Amino acid sequence: MHGDEDGQVTGLVRLGAAQLGAPLGRRASLVQFSSAFCQPCRATRRILADVAGLVDGVEHIEIDAEARLELVRALCIEKTPTVLVLDAGGRIVRRAVGMPRKADVIAALGAAV
Repeated sequence: MHGDEDGQVTGLVRLGAAQLGAPLGRRASLVQFSSAFCQPCRATRRILADVAGLVDGVEHIEIDAEARLELVRALCIEKTPTVLVLDAGGRIVRRAVGMPRKADVIAALGAAV
């Protein structure tokens, strides 16, 4: 997964079930920001759900960007899909924009678990 300049996001931001509207994964979470008419969002949903099904303790959480504008603004989400990889404590360890490859998602989880 490609991210900001160094592929990382500062670990100061932590997200929890209250902000995300769903419980975090026991080991990691794949948080996807989507919009209704975003074609790559559909494919991203399938990829992330597949990875979450393969890796024990990982949850896929999809957030409708249009319905959660306050959270989108707080996290500086500018495009959909945007994927955040969270560790078990909800700390953002990776961030990527666009449809990821399955292998890249699995590799990015290595930073979270």
